Amino acid sequence: MEKQIGEVALSNGVKMPLEGFGVFQVPEADCESVVLEALETGYRLLDTASSYQNEAAVGRAIRNSRIPRSELFITTKAYIHQMGYEKTQQAFAESCQLLGTDYLDLYLIHMPFGDYYGSWRALEELYKAGRIRAIGVCNFLPDRLLDLCSNVKIQPMVNQIEHHPHYQRGEELMLMENLGIQAEAWAPFAEGMGGMFEEPVLEKIARKHDRTPAQIILRWNVQQNIVVIPKSTHKARMKENLQIWDFSLDAEDMARISRLETGRPAMLDVRRLSEVRRCYDYLQHPVVTSL
Repeated sequence: MEKQIGEVALSNGVKMPLEGFGVFQVPEADCESVVLEALETGYRLLDTASSYQNEAAVGRAIRNSRIPRSELFITTKAYIHQMGYEKTQQAFAESCQLLGTDYLDLYLIHMPFGDYYGSWRALEELYKAGRIRAIGVCNFLPDRLLDLCSNVKIQPMVNQIEHHPHYQRGEELMLMENLGIQAEAWAPFAEGMGGMFEEPVLEKIARKHDRTPAQIILRWNVQQNIVVIPKSTHKARMKENLQIWDFSLDAEDMARISRLETGRPAMLDVRRLSEVRRCYDYLQHPVVTSL
């Protein structure tokens, strides 16, 4: 890592790293060693969720890393079955216990389903009590996001969304900017679907800067001030994904990437009934579902 990871200030002034490490679909058995390697590589933002079923492993890695808690930015999420005021209070306590921390840097409502208004009241109380430094949501489309913002005392500080060159969500990003909500990109590579890593445009830009298509995608995100959380179980790839802070894409590069937009999600469409059912089915079959 040649330069320090950039930061962004959330609406409440909390500083959040612009690049972090995600652990979705990292098995519990492997997660501790993977997270330890990520921390050794230089990552300080860790993103997990109760539904990933690996919070305990993340917690062990944090303890064994001996990195001061104040230097880490820990995010987790409450899933659909944990929606509702009391359930989310309990979910928060369980996640903190598994992670081995008495506070979270960011706590998110994972899906726009169930009693997320009751959950939001719980998040507001925990935030006011100093147990969470920032609160937000995940996978909220513009209609639900605007509705939530219009009916709560404390607005979300982050909305974590699927975001990559094939699904750029320009109008949604403008709404979030207007509302003072930080965008955070999950699945920045769309898990390679749709030929993401073989896109001729990305390959050409990568050759121009002597980088990889993955590095171009990550740099494209952070240059838009979007927090990004790539995942890898290979240390060499972890290092590669962090090596994006010593170069910049120019206006031509950004314009060419903008033309890769398809307007369709590759991973999750929360407006499709089949996808809503899949989200609920995830509770019974967490290994086979992408969120």
